[in-house]
Amino acid sequence: MIDLFSLDQAIQDQQYRFFNKDPGIQRDIDFQKYSAHQGIVIISGIRRCGKSTLLLQFKDFYNHVSYVNFDDDRFIRFTHDDFQTLLTLLLKLNPNADAFFFDEIQNIAGWERFVRRLHDEGYKIFITGSNAYLLSSELGTHLTGRYVKIELFPFSFREILQGKKIDPSDKTTQNLALVLKEFETFLSDGGFPEFIHYQEPEFVIRTYEDILYRDIVARYGIRDVSAVKLLAHYLMTNFTREYAYTSLVQVSGLKSDTSVRNYIRFFEDAYLLFECVKYDYSLKRQFTQGKKIYAIDSGMRNAISLKFSQDIGKSFENQVYIELIRRGYEVWYFRDKGECDFIARRPGSMLAIQVSYEVTPDNFSREINGLTEALEKTGAEAGILLTMNQRTIPDYGGNMEKEIQVIPAWEWFTYQSDYCVIR
Repeated sequence: MIDLFSLDQAIQDQQYRFFNKDPGIQRDIDFQKYSAHQGIVIISGIRRCGKSTLLLQFKDFYNHVSYVNFDDDRFIRFTHDDFQTLLTLLLKLNPNADAFFFDEIQNIAGWERFVRRLHDEGYKIFITGSNAYLLSSELGTHLTGRYVKIELFPFSFREILQGKKIDPSDKTTQNLALVLKEFETFLSDGGFPEFIHYQEPEFVIRTYEDILYRDIVARYGIRDVSAVKLLAHYLMTNFTREYAYTSLVQVSGLKSDTSVRNYIRFFEDAYLLFECVKYDYSLKRQFTQGKKIYAIDSGMRNAISLKFSQDIGKSFENQVYIELIRRGYEVWYFRDKGECDFIARRPGSMLAIQVSYEVTPDNFSREINGLTEALEKTGAEAGILLTMNQRTIPDYGGNMEKEIQVIPAWEWFTYQSDYCVIR
C-alpha cells in the first residue's frame, strides 16, 4: 500500500509537469482516427522514443484529461489495491475528467482490470508501455476487443524533416543538398528525440543502459548481468549480420541455445533489437536457419559501439528495416543462389527490396541478380532498389529485364504511409 499523502503529492507533481511540457515535433499519426475510436488506445515502444509526448499531443482532443506516470519511484509500493484510492484522488482534482492517460501502467500487477472498469464506465483511456510481451499478454487475456495499438518508434526521417520545416518536395539544388545532409545525419544519429535535441550521445547510452538494467535484468530477475551486457553489445555491434545461436553461446558465455533465444526475446520485447529470419515457405526451416539482427536505432547503435563511418552501409540497411516495420510490414531476408536484403509483406502488398549505398560495376550483378531472383521465387509484385542518391543506374551488361524501381532512399523515407497499424 502507498501512503495517501505521497500518492496525492506525486499525482499533482506529475500533472503539473505533464501539462506544462513542450508538445515537441508532431508525430506522423492519424490523431483523429485514434481519438474517435471507442476502444482503449495502447501506445507501446522503446524507452524515450516519445510516448509521453505523444500522449500530450492527444490532449487537445479532450476537455478534461487526468495523467499518471507509474514509472516513478514514489509508486514503488503502489499495488492493485491502491487503484480505487488513485481514482478518488484523480476525480477530486479533476471532477469532469473524460480521459485518463496512464504512462507505464504495466509496472503494476492487475492494472488491466482497473483499466477495463474505467473503459466500461465510459472514460477514454490511453496507456503507454515499453514492454511488448507484458502488454500483449495482459491485453489478450483481459481486454480482448476493447483496444487498438500504436507501436511508436524513434522519429522517422519524414518526421524529422517536418519538425525542421524542410520540404522534401522542393527539388531546388539548395534544398536538395539540405535534405541529403539531413539524411546522412539521420543515418548516423538516428531518431531518438533527446539525442536530436541535445546532440549528446550520453542520452542514448543512458537509455540503452536503462533498458538493459531496468527492462531486462530487473524485470526478468536475471543474475548473469555480464552475459546480458556481452550479448547485447555483440548484437548491437554486429547488426545486419547473419548469426546462429550456437555462435552466440560462445560469445556471451551463456550455457545453451535456449538461454540465447530467451535473451534475444527479452531484447525484442523491450524494442531494443529485432530478429529477422530467412524467407522460406516452411515455417520450421525459417526458424532453424540463420538469423539477422537489427537495432531499434542506428544512432543508439553507433553511440554504443563508437562506430559510424566504416559502417554507413549497415546503418543504411538498418534504418530501412526499421522503416519497414514502422510501416506495418512483416520482414524477412532472402537467400538462395543470390541474396536480397528484404522481403516485406503486409495485407495487399509484398515487396522485394535491395539496399545498396551505391551501385557500381563491381556490385551491379550481385545486387540486381539477387533482387531479380527474389522477385521470381517469392511472388513479390514489386522490386525496389534503394540507393543513397541514385535514381537510375547503367545496365553494365547485366540483366535488367524485370521491373525494378531505383529510388533514392532519402526520397523513399519521406513517402506518406501508414505509420501505425490498427491490430
